[in-house]
Amino acid sequence: MSTDSNPQVSVLGLGAMGTALAAALVKAGYTTTVWNRSPEKATALVSQGAVAAATAGDAVRAGGPVIACLLGHASVHEVLDPLAADLAGRTLINVTTTTPEQSRELASWAAGAGIAYLDGGIMAVPPMIGRPGSSVLYSGSADVFHEHKALLEVWGTSTWFGEDAGLASLYDLALLASMYVMFAGFMHGAAMVAPAGVSAGEFAALAAPWLTAMTGGFDGYAKVIDAGDYTAGGQQSLEFSDLSYLRAASAEQGISTEVIDMVDGLIQRQIDAGHGKEGFARIFESIKRPA
Repeated sequence: MSTDSNPQVSVLGLGAMGTALAAALVKAGYTTTVWNRSPEKATALVSQGAVAAATAGDAVRAGGPVIACLLGHASVHEVLDPLAADLAGRTLINVTTTTPEQSRELASWAAGAGIAYLDGGIMAVPPMIGRPGSSVLYSGSADVFHEHKALLEVWGTSTWFGEDAGLASLYDLALLASMYVMFAGFMHGAAMVAPAGVSAGEFAALAAPWLTAMTGGFDGYAKVIDAGDYTAGGQQSLEFSDLSYLRAASAEQGISTEVIDMVDGLIQRQIDAGHGKEGFARIFESIKRPA
């Protein structure tokens, strides 16, 4: 039985992230009940002080806020739909990766069942949880966010984006999209130099400070995009942003040009539409309005 000094919380789902979330709560002094379809995944957490529940229902009925960190939108419904009555009047914090519309649907489902709902997007990998640099984005119930702020801060810096339950997921996935495309650019560069006998480690030593410096341009691009004026001075024009040399060099090295082709396609669509003299930031319009 939990006390005020050891508040109760339940974690459903013990994949790598769910395990990290639960472990951080145990370490922080929460009476943490855990459940997973494969019970053996709870063993290490039990040795740390967690309580293993035989069923998801047992975990929910243990009391306190319920944390869902499951496989996806469908799995949240699969696990929680039969437990709606047990969750009524309770708090559900869902950090399962879902799309914005799926998050909104879950918030609507929760509201219909009398469940206070907060959606979260985790901007960290499991080893970062509870450490500096870990961040979790939230949207949905303001009351839940503020009432359980201490719990949320156990995992990392917590930021609330508003009552629209889909916003945390939207920011989460937008940031991940930026990350994956950046990583693909790094991989392309590493592949270019590999035939010359340059290791990925050697290339990374050059790429990291260069790419870090280039992120300083985000604010400038953002101002241009928000103003909607792609003719503003100081921008490199689309016509000048000729990627043919990058494509040719890549082909000479015998590697794929898919990453370059993607960016070049965005540029060419704007040039073909008569915007070649305008700035590179205009490829935002190619992305915003797909062909």
